[in-house]
Amino acid sequence: MIKKMSYEWLLRTTMAQHGMFQTSDLVPLLAERGVTLSREQVYRLVTQPPQRMSMDTLVALCDIFACTPNDLIKPVVANAQVKKTADGEAEPLALPLKERRTTIRRPGQP
Repeated sequence: MIKKMSYEWLLRTTMAQHGMFQTSDLVPLLAERGVTLSREQVYRLVTQPPQRMSMDTLVALCDIFACTPNDLIKPVVANAQVKKTADGEAEPLALPLKERRTTIRRPGQP
């Protein structure tokens, strides 16, 4: 069983909280902090959750918005358990809910 983890990328929300609604506004602020990204790269950084990111960029974003990485990344636990199959594809595991008979044992009773 694999527990699937994911995350929410909150850069766009954080930018909106600081009154920044254009991705190009972020380019000079990153450049001031030594992170040189093209306008297109900044657009992708804002609009898509990054799969990889340099620590320099993350620290620069935290400095720009005076926030912590927790304000930019929200871990999400997807409780869907997946079952591995022989062909390598994972499929959601359907867990049937069954009634389970229980026995209450009191102290002193076998």
